[in-house]
Amino acid sequence: MPDLYGEVTDVRHPMATPESKPLTSRRALQGHFTVPPEVRESLPKRRVADVVVHETTDPEVIVAEFAYEFTLPDDSMAKVPCVFVMRVRDGQIIESRDYIDPIRTYSARGELDQLITLLRANRS
Repeated sequence: MPDLYGEVTDVRHPMATPESKPLTSRRALQGHFTVPPEVRESLPKRRVADVVVHETTDPEVIVAEFAYEFTLPDDSMAKVPCVFVMRVRDGQIIESRDYIDPIRTYSARGELDQLITLLRANRS
């Protein structure tokens, strides 16, 4: 995934809970996308579905709508809708605003209690 991005980037997750810092390099994105094997094994399987790409009047900017589909331990599915607004230059993503619903994401991962704990900690 990091190879899709430029060496210098501006990737933000405006809906992240807790708030996250911008990812401003391919190296930072490498860290963002890397999940240790022991953690990866415990996460539900995820795939991308329902992809729709919208072109804009700016030839560098696209809007991508899609959903992450999670397969839960009981083999049921959870869907998390996403919208990414990306600027692509010379075939690489140099800027992105990634809008992902944090409540549905934590629920799909079975981590809703963790989200509530984070929200309570950030309130004080």
